[in-house]
Amino acid sequence: MGSSDRFERVYKQGIATVTEIWVDKKTGVNYLYHVDGYSGGLTPLLDREGKPVISPLEYHQ
Repeated sequence: MGSSDRFERVYKQGIATVTEIWVDKKTGVNYLYHVDGYSGGLTPLLDREGKPVISPLEYHQ
């Protein structure tokens, strides 16, 4: 698996202001990416208990 194959975008919303969800196919951890204009950020997506959202790995392999 090459470095560009590790993450998969599973959700995208917006054009100028973009919100995306990316899944690490090696660990299953979901990340929230948001960009608005010239600024943006990436953070693990957390559930209501503050734990990272983890997708089943067999779905993303």
